[in-house]
Amino acid sequence: MAQIQPPQPVRGTQSLLGEEADRFQAVTAAFDRVRRLFGFKRVEVPVIEQTAVFARSLGETTDVVSKEMYSFPDRGGDSITLRPEFTAGIARAYLSEGWQQYAPLKVATHGPTFRYERPQKGRFRQFHQLDAEILGAAEPQADVEVLLFADQLLKELGIGDNAVLKLNTLGDPPTRQAWRDALYEHFRSRSSDLSGESRDRLERNPLRILDSKAHADWPIVDAAPTIDEFLTAEAAEFFAAVTEGLNAAGVRWERAPRLVRGLDYYRHTAFEFMTDTLGAQGTVLAGGRYDGLMEALGGPHTPAIGWAAGIERLSMMIDAPEPERPDAVLVPLGDRAEREAVRLISDLRRAGIGADMAFKGNMKKRMARAAATGARFAIIVGDTELDTQAAQLKDLSSGEQRAVSFDLLGAAIRA
Repeated sequence: MAQIQPPQPVRGTQSLLGEEADRFQAVTAAFDRVRRLFGFKRVEVPVIEQTAVFARSLGETTDVVSKEMYSFPDRGGDSITLRPEFTAGIARAYLSEGWQQYAPLKVATHGPTFRYERPQKGRFRQFHQLDAEILGAAEPQADVEVLLFADQLLKELGIGDNAVLKLNTLGDPPTRQAWRDALYEHFRSRSSDLSGESRDRLERNPLRILDSKAHADWPIVDAAPTIDEFLTAEAAEFFAAVTEGLNAAGVRWERAPRLVRGLDYYRHTAFEFMTDTLGAQGTVLAGGRYDGLMEALGGPHTPAIGWAAGIERLSMMIDAPEPERPDAVLVPLGDRAEREAVRLISDLRRAGIGADMAFKGNMKKRMARAAATGARFAIIVGDTELDTQAAQLKDLSSGEQRAVSFDLLGAAIRA
């Protein structure tokens, strides 16, 4: 009979244990701490949505929708998609779950997201994101708030000094349209010199040419008109209020006049926190104001702003956290002790003391296991200890050992 081969993981997924899992948890724990400091409510949204939610929000012609989404018909014939990002699902929930009554609403979440792309360092097909949004707020103070949240999170993770906030304005709709028209004329006049991808983008969305990775496009992009030439007074005032807020809070930022968002529902503030900690400079957190998204989903005009960050990339950049260690490891010797150990360890855990049990092998092996956990104490219980109702409490760092009554173990461990 042929031996059955163990199953392999799906390409682009990963399983975490030990330090990798601890790093992941350290990022989400820091995110939840800062979320609470800033008053963002924790929300949960489905992993699956109707495909139309993402097609409308991300644009039918974007690479994410056309090439990267995990979409499939369910048994009822509906087209379902595993979420490639959080914003669209949160916006859908805001409209369908009656969350408008809480506006302005500050929400944050984290969890798995899915995109079919080439796996590479820090990038997976099932990956995980942090996400923060303010819905129903048109004021520039909301932009400042989400940026301060992001800045403080990166500082709490210990990477804030190596991350630079790149900031731009996309203006209001009149500004954006005038700039788009000027970019179209500029790139059309040089279309024969553009890369093939940029020529394809010219008619669909000339703003995306500013993001071109093709070296041939860069001199043409550098010569393109900037948005500042077309800012309305209102758009300029909005951006000034955002930068003044950042300055007041002591947040370091740099103007990035070529930083854009291709979709038409993006307005005003666009930003990325960039770092070279992982080698070549890359984005670790990005977002912007998307005042037109709710309308694209069929809802009323609802101003909103938010950002997202990849947990995997952040976890690769932070210092390794201290591994989790139990306070004590119980070492039972003999059948009687193993039966009594269940009660003792349960009492310790109910008292809030982290406790593990070394229940396999001889005493030497059990003590070695206790030491390997990094615990401070070993609690040794054998027949003699059961008769006297006092365990041997051993300090694993100093080697000191003493008898402690069962009912005083918790107090002795805390001392």
